[in-house]
Amino acid sequence: MPRAVYILALGIFAMVTSEFVVAGLMPQMADGLDATIPQIGYLITAFAAAMAVGGPFLTVALLKLAPRTALLVLFAVFLAGNILAATATGYATMMAARVITGVASQAFFGVGISMCARITSPEVRGRAIAVAMNGLMLGTLLGLPLSTVVGERFGWRAAFWTISLITLIAAGATLFGVPRIERAEGGGGFRQEIGVFRKPRLWLVMSTSTLVIGATFSAFSYLNPILTGLTGFSSGTVPLLLIAYGAATVVGNTVVGRFADGHAVPVLTLGLVLNLLFLSGFALFADLPAPAVVCMVGIGLVGVTMNPAMVTRVQRTGNAGPLVNTVHSSFITLGVILSSSIGGVVIDAWGLRAPLWMGAVMALGGLATVLPALRRRDPVSTGPTPPLTKVACTAGQAGGSRTPGA
Repeated sequence: MPRAVYILALGIFAMVTSEFVVAGLMPQMADGLDATIPQIGYLITAFAAAMAVGGPFLTVALLKLAPRTALLVLFAVFLAGNILAATATGYATMMAARVITGVASQAFFGVGISMCARITSPEVRGRAIAVAMNGLMLGTLLGLPLSTVVGERFGWRAAFWTISLITLIAAGATLFGVPRIERAEGGGGFRQEIGVFRKPRLWLVMSTSTLVIGATFSAFSYLNPILTGLTGFSSGTVPLLLIAYGAATVVGNTVVGRFADGHAVPVLTLGLVLNLLFLSGFALFADLPAPAVVCMVGIGLVGVTMNPAMVTRVQRTGNAGPLVNTVHSSFITLGVILSSSIGGVVIDAWGLRAPLWMGAVMALGGLATVLPALRRRDPVSTGPTPPLTKVACTAGQAGGSRTPGA
């Protein structure tokens, strides 16, 4: 595996840690910015909305740049946003900082995943994406607790300064450890990138990703109140349970990455079936500690961990270009936004079990979108990703591994 893939994972780790940091420091930030807890919650929504809406536009603006240059520009924008957050003296400034970092984060996902496709051979591309996406899993497992501990001990601004430091380290590693790949010959322009979206099947495939992630985050967004209010765990125990959940996502992501290249559709089908069972079991037995924990860990194993299979399928339906990957990330983010926002509504109407049932319904919807492809032996479920145009790499910059021209 090229070392550049691990460097991209570090960049994703920085982005995800910044996304989650507000959730762990809500009371401190509310006091420091003279805001209410709900207002601080809107900072999370603003980050997600900026990712979903603004990320593709920023990616389009960077299409003319070589991929490594685009990544470095995104690091610079992301760093500026985090420094603005660390020095914010008012709520409006913090809101602007969250929008800036959200847009840069989404574009980074798209360009970074596209880079994975260009520096690895087709037969290991799914595994490479899984390695890069472990940055997301580790952001959940380690980034959130790390930023929370730093914020609690040294103040919430210190958490943003820490993320800024991680960003600088990741940018330096990218500059010296990621190969210089030229923009595709005769390509990379807006018209070429946008043409693939004329395929109706691409939109259906991306909607599957929305439902997969929406089902998962229907549970994840409300784990704390469910585990304390229904299952009866103390608030001090919940962080340990969340670590177990995060560890499960790392394991699941690694396993899915092994099979994503040749069996994307079967993997997605099995993952959705299991997620449906775990979500339904969690809803039925949320008041019993042992079954509840088993189902929670199960959701971690088969939920967000479907990312390598989802990305592989999208790339084989469309292409591996940065715009396709960024728009796909926006569809994933849409799943987070829908599940977390509608989840609050159904909790008010039917109680804490309701978002779990909602997640089960979304998993069922995801199965409805993927089963036709399984029945017809969808050609995009197996075989190589559509060829990429030839690229030029600087010799010796791929960590000693072969960087294929496609």
